[in-house]
Amino acid sequence: MKLAYYPGCVAQESGKELDMATRWVCRALGIELAEFPTFSCCGSGFVDEANEALNVAINVRNLAIAERAGLDLLTICSTCQGMLTLANLRYADPTVRAKVDRALHPLGIEYRGSVRVKHLLRVLVEDVGLPALRSKVRRPLGGLKVGAFYGCHLLRPSDETGGEPGEEPKSFESLLDALGAEPVYYRGRVLCCGFPIQFVKPETASRIAGKQIADARDHGADAMATPCPLCHISLDAYQNKAERAAGRSLGMPVFHLPQVVGLALGASPEELGLARHLVPTDAALAKIGPTARA
Repeated sequence: MKLAYYPGCVAQESGKELDMATRWVCRALGIELAEFPTFSCCGSGFVDEANEALNVAINVRNLAIAERAGLDLLTICSTCQGMLTLANLRYADPTVRAKVDRALHPLGIEYRGSVRVKHLLRVLVEDVGLPALRSKVRRPLGGLKVGAFYGCHLLRPSDETGGEPGEEPKSFESLLDALGAEPVYYRGRVLCCGFPIQFVKPETASRIAGKQIADARDHGADAMATPCPLCHISLDAYQNKAERAAGRSLGMPVFHLPQVVGLALGASPEELGLARHLVPTDAALAKIGPTARA
């Protein structure tokens, strides 16, 4: 399997451990990543609020680069997934398409709409498949209770993204089960992490993040895992602020999706960049033990 790799902005800078883990997992599973340095930011939802046509144009340009190579696009960020998927959909509107084509024509860019945008979670569950993934587990995550945290753009709007139901998704929990972990179900797993308003109303954002982390903790989670680096920032990097807002200690390790997969497939904490997290993952790692299968 070969895919155009769209890492997004965070995984190339502050969240480099996400890129490290993704590359390790893809090598282990035989997924070839084609890289395109000319990919641009997806706009992260902010450009879309100000100028829909411009946001679609930015993302159609990225899609056209993948289309020219004859590849579907792999994302590792819920927000990138949402922006690129919605761009694909909105570009089908003749009015939007005319505006976008006018913007891209001087650049010599044409797009036929053939690229499928696939988040790593979907690739693992649907393309690799859970039985195949389960057969490659070398370090079962038994004893580790993990609360999945999906992120908004991976689920909503579900009628446009073609994803799972926004209120009752199952794919991440099914993946965790295949890795040997115990999935934890809690209300906050499908709610917002607070990141979109972190720089406008930080106190409110911290209360939102604190509520979701506390919800996972109160339902027995030893750790959380998310397919979105922006959610990871809210839940891990800003967890000290979330604790103050929640009025309680949380101490919740938060993994990126490919880090959880990598651990089960036999990667070391160093190969997955776990030391880059602000909330230590040691307590969670202690529950799963060393690599056990050849």
